[in-house]
Amino acid sequence: MSQKNSALYILRLALTLLAITAAVAAALAGVNAITAPRIAQANALKTQQAIEAVLPGGGEPLDVFPDETGLVSRVYASDTGYAVEVTPTGFDNTITMMVGVDKSGQVLGIDIISHTETAGLGAVSAAKTTAGEVFRGQFAGCSGEVSVAKDGGSIDAITGATITSRAICSGVNAALACVAGLN
Repeated sequence: MSQKNSALYILRLALTLLAITAAVAAALAGVNAITAPRIAQANALKTQQAIEAVLPGGGEPLDVFPDETGLVSRVYASDTGYAVEVTPTGFDNTITMMVGVDKSGQVLGIDIISHTETAGLGAVSAAKTTAGEVFRGQFAGCSGEVSVAKDGGSIDAITGATITSRAICSGVNAALACVAGLN
């Protein structure tokens, strides 16, 4: 094969690859355009359900709130307390959770909105199972800094998921600190 034929062959392969890549990119952009609004709507619904789960009656978003931890994303206020969205880093990635705190600074409850923790281990923290509910229920009524029992605290960590348990404790602590700064 001559150099000219060789160069044309390489050019033809490159153009074919470019066309395939462009077609796939266009298809992905189309799918994203169709699904993005639905995903945003589903996420908004999950957030609203989490607010109502930890703060009976829900709340209105605050524009300005204290956050020295960098973990607080949003704060919702009502006459009875606050719902604080926090994003601590767990074993695998960020855990997005809502923490309800009453006006006196006591945790009303927590709800995990999203996570990518290991199934059967850290994922238990968000599961709608007895183990998940027992774990999350430990935080109700807490008013001071919380930590897992392994670190000298009162929260029983999920077996095999101490990092996830610590992350959730840090999220609760960030929410308590934020609410303390609001009062």
